[in-house]
Amino acid sequence: MESVLGVSGNQVFLYPASDLAVVVSEHNPAEILNQKSGVDHARVIADCFQHSTVLPFRFGTIFNDDDSLRKSIRSNQRQFLGHIDKLRGKTEMHLKILVDDCCSHTAGKRAPAEGASREYFTTLRENAARQRERQTRARAVSFQMHRLFMPLDEEVSCRLTDSGKMMLDVAHLIDRKGVERYLNKFSATCAVMREYQMQLSGPWPPYHFVHRLTCGTHSHQQQLAVAVPIPATASSLVESLPEPIAVLA
Repeated sequence: MESVLGVSGNQVFLYPASDLAVVVSEHNPAEILNQKSGVDHARVIADCFQHSTVLPFRFGTIFNDDDSLRKSIRSNQRQFLGHIDKLRGKTEMHLKILVDDCCSHTAGKRAPAEGASREYFTTLRENAARQRERQTRARAVSFQMHRLFMPLDEEVSCRLTDSGKMMLDVAHLIDRKGVERYLNKFSATCAVMREYQMQLSGPWPPYHFVHRLTCGTHSHQQQLAVAVPIPATASSLVESLPEPIAVLA
């Protein structure tokens, strides 16, 4: 890890913790974590991801001292090892799909003051109906993508853009050995489904799925940590070298 620098260019260290290793860097509480810090954090995670299974801590996870770090890892070791087992050999592909708004012909209305009761409730019903129609369309597109790519797991969100289109953000968890097949499937899908504007990025460390697994596991401490694979400032957990490592960077 000598060539890898963490947040603010600080040296990154490996702390052995039984079957895990934690990747960390020192942090001065007087320094404010900013966007560049997040980039530094992500770079460390991405680098660790090239060599091992990584379980990233959220950016900005801080421990006050070495003892609090080791205590946290010990108390959560079973959960961490279970999460690493689920993510071993996996990677994340990220799709952005731009879809025409199925309700663009009926622009949403602003509900009048509650005093105008009939018009008020009519507008609420119409807006609710449009929202259900959009959700149905988004689910249909998401289901199409699931059948085409057959991911091991997925995270999907949808929002309206300023241009009036619907943007679906789709994170697919796949086997790292299946990246080439996934890329080929994406190229074929773009050629056939021209009604959608699609963008693909990856392979990435499985950020979406790590945070789902670890939600509620971490306690709030003080010293930056990151479980690998994840960007540096907060730490990460990685399997014991050359297996998993946890990183605080």
